[in-house]
Amino acid sequence: MHELSDAAYRQGTWKSGEGLTLHYRDYAGRDDRPAILCIPGLTRNARDFEPVAEAFAGEWRIVCADLRGRGESDYAKDPSSYTPANYVEDVSALIEQAELGRVVAIGTSLGGIITMLLGQADASRLAGAVINDIGPVIEEDGLERIRDYVGQGRSYPTWMHAAWAMKDSSSHVYPGYGIEDWLRYTKRLMCVSGNGRITFDYDMKIAEPFSQPGADMGLDLWPALKKLEGRPLLALRGELSDLLSDATFRRMGAEIAGMETVTVPGVGHAPTLEEPIALDAIARLLGKVA
Repeated sequence: MHELSDAAYRQGTWKSGEGLTLHYRDYAGRDDRPAILCIPGLTRNARDFEPVAEAFAGEWRIVCADLRGRGESDYAKDPSSYTPANYVEDVSALIEQAELGRVVAIGTSLGGIITMLLGQADASRLAGAVINDIGPVIEEDGLERIRDYVGQGRSYPTWMHAAWAMKDSSSHVYPGYGIEDWLRYTKRLMCVSGNGRITFDYDMKIAEPFSQPGADMGLDLWPALKKLEGRPLLALRGELSDLLSDATFRRMGAEIAGMETVTVPGVGHAPTLEEPIALDAIARLLGKVA
């Protein structure tokens, strides 16, 4: 799968409530359909959704957000603001300021939590939703793994060094990847820093609230997920995921009316959405969006 050129999208910005300048990619599409709003995971950014844009841009407008502290968005002055409640406020502000109206949300991991919370606050904004490898119950083993690596400011002299390091640390997540796959994956997660080294493309301080006691948010997300009923819904799970259990995934499909559940074989947390089975499932969901 080739990457889209920079010319395929325009850069956009919006303002958070406290004045942070936040960034998004805006891929053009038909104006008689809701926009697709892509919301990334904890340490991820707008580049994660290049496969979705490659598959659906043109037919669909696709807006890919950099959350505060990620990618080209401003870093927060107060690290304690790196919380789901603030991310929901930020994304709500993006919907309003970019005049997106109703959107089809695609949320990976943390982005899926944000999607559920957006629906709980005002489900009328969502024309459909894809929840990628997250659910109302988050497995402690997966959380512990994330706490172990988030905020570790490692850097590498070349992209290939970085790709090999990602392979060493994450081969259990994508066991079928070759080095070219790892290189593509790494370029979405990392960037060239000011000193020329390759480093992770997020504020290391996002780890501070996440690593505190109670960082599982103490939220009951089942009611939030339930609020999404009445619109096209898709839940994806990586077959090897340690964050979303098969039992929770099956319960999501059983309890949420109209939610299609699709397991992506051979990958862990989280599917990258370039897998054909994931793209086919997203295409089916978009075919149901009014």
